[in-house]
Amino acid sequence: MTLQQLEYILAVDQVRHFGKAAELCRVTQPTLSAMIQKLEEELDTKIFDRSQQPIAPTPVGTHIIAQAREVLAQAARIKNIIQEEKHSMTGTFRLGILPTIAPYLLPCFFPQLMKKYKGLDIRVREMKTSEIKEALLTGDIDAGILAQIDGLEPYNQVHLFYEQYFAYVAREDELFKNSLIRTSDLANSRELWLLDEGHCFRDQLVRFCQLKGAQSSQLAYSLGSMETFMRMVESGKGITFIPELAVRQLSESQRELVRPFAIPTPTRQLILITGKNFVRHTLLENLVKEIQSSVPKEMLKLKGTQALV
Repeated sequence: MTLQQLEYILAVDQVRHFGKAAELCRVTQPTLSAMIQKLEEELDTKIFDRSQQPIAPTPVGTHIIAQAREVLAQAARIKNIIQEEKHSMTGTFRLGILPTIAPYLLPCFFPQLMKKYKGLDIRVREMKTSEIKEALLTGDIDAGILAQIDGLEPYNQVHLFYEQYFAYVAREDELFKNSLIRTSDLANSRELWLLDEGHCFRDQLVRFCQLKGAQSSQLAYSLGSMETFMRMVESGKGITFIPELAVRQLSESQRELVRPFAIPTPTRQLILITGKNFVRHTLLENLVKEIQSSVPKEMLKLKGTQALV
């Protein structure tokens, strides 16, 4: 039994597909399948039920996978202790990030980070807040970037920056003529493009704007993404909300659809969280430094005109 074999079975459990697991582990599928089969032969038991689609663990396989996760977490901790002792910026670092942050923040710092630290292998996964919290507890990721919310006491938290929300308004919408958007303007709107419940981006705005119509509009628009909603607005339909970093990526014609909120402007605090046993502080400090230097300096502090949501 090897740590590599345990990594392979965790990958298969994560994606429930041998081919995709092989891609995740950066090996060929025959190699991954052969190593898992060898482990099953050594243990004299089947870890996965290959007759199911998607592939699923057997009852005993579920217990084996849970134990493998603990073993790998402890093995990784030993390596991390040594790397921190050397103040190393090498090795694998697994980062979870909200899908409402990733498309706008990652291009700001990620390419430069990879160029600066060529020995560092950062593997990024877009995840909801609840998924990031769970993945940190199970050791599936090393850190997460998300918006500040209640209930993060079990984690170490590092401030990154503040980001205010903007409305994105179709030209045909009656609110397009407004230079500012007030929460009262949205109260009776029936064409709000909102993310699924469980996205803190949506939940924070619904609370701040007191959107009583959010539930009914959510029934119609529950399958969209922020980028999809932006395309709908651009085609002439409704209103959606976008974060500050997204505005920086817009073309001149797209910026004409952006409307700021009236004071106090709704704002979220972006943070980086890790488990309480996290030890690679040198890497974390450099990551935070790279992120903060990639955003405008005025976003590092909360303004008096902004209200945290």
